[in-house]
Formats: sequence, C-alpha cells, structure tokens
Amino acid sequence: MFRKLVVVIAVLSLLAVSCATKTQTGAAVGAGAGAAAGAVIGNQSGNNRTGAVAGAVIGGAIGAAIGRRMDQQEKELRQIEGVEVSRPSEGEIEVRLTSDILFDFNSSALRSESRATLRELATTFGRYSDINYIEVDGHTDSVGSADFNLDLSKRRANSVRDYLVDQGVASRHIVARGFGESQPKSTNETAEGRQLNRRVEISIKAREDANPSE
Repeated sequence: MFRKLVVVIAVLSLLAVSCATKTQTGAAVGAGAGAAAGAVIGNQSGNNRTGAVAGAVIGGAIGAAIGRRMDQQEKELRQIEGVEVSRPSEGEIEVRLTSDILFDFNSSALRSESRATLRELATTFGRYSDINYIEVDGHTDSVGSADFNLDLSKRRANSVRDYLVDQGVASRHIVARGFGESQPKSTNETAEGRQLNRRVEISIKAREDANPSE
C-alpha cells in the first residue's frame, strides 16, 4: 500500500515538473488542477490506486492542454487594437472595452466602427471554442438614476453578446450580465473616472467540460 502511494505521488510530481518546464505558468496550474480532479475520478471509477494514477495522468494532460490554449489565446487577444487584456488569474482572461468606443451616449446600439473590433474578438474566440466559457458584463458611471443605468448596462451587454453570437460564438457558451453603476473602476467625480467606469468587460474562462483539441 505504501509503495502504491509513492507511485501516485511520483507520477503527479513528474507531471507537474514537465508542465512547468515545457509550458507557461498557466499550463502548469492547469495540470495541477486536472491531475487532482483526474485522481478523484479515477479513484471513484476504479475504486483502487491504479485508477487514481490513470485518472491523474489523463486529468493532468487535459489540464496542461487547457492551460497552454489559454496562454495562446491571451497572446492573440493582445494583438487586437482597441481592447485592454489582463489575466486576473491563470484560469481567466479579461478583455475590457470602453463604452464610449462601443456606443453613443445613452444608447445600446453598437457603433459601426466598433464592430470590426468585435469581429476580431469573435474570430479569436472561435479558435478556442473547445474550452471557452464567456461572460459579457456591462457597467456604467453614476450619471442618471441607478435603475436606468442598470437597464442600460444590461442592454449594452446583450448587444455585445448578440453580435458575438452573430459572428459565430456559440450561444450556449456565452452569457450577458449588467451591473449598472455598482462596480466602478474609478471615481465618478471626474470625467476621466466616469469614462473608465463606462465599460464592457468580457471574461473568458475554461469550461468544466472543456475538451482541448490540441
């Protein structure tokens, strides 16, 4: 029993080292999460240590593949003009677009010049449809009533979502939400701060059923 436990630890350790040296940090984190999940699944299905090892190896490989694809997707998104890309965590990519670029004042209709940027985003998202779950979040500044701003943020988020879907993003893998003025990024006391608060943020996360094609 002790030997079998050592084997499990050794396999997981080798897998983590391999991922850390051959891929970026995102892949290493993905491998760790995948290995842990795979070990549980394998142990439940086989009800023995061998099943745990097999599940860990398979889960780790899938996790590493997801991590690599998230890293690559981030690189491609950073090449698109007019968007700000950040990585809040290894399992999430955030894309920010200012509402002033996307919409006219108090409108939820997309400006024609913003559609080219959204088409580029949709094309990139399409290349990673095997792993992506996308959340489109609308935000406003505090000018106007809270109820109006909440409704405006929802309509703007839906406009972005609907356009991305029209460009080929799977509707079952993308949702739209509105938060109104409740989550400011900056002060609403200055014009610059209000401009930062009027925004649409797109969060890209790996789905639980992700099946990376690489």
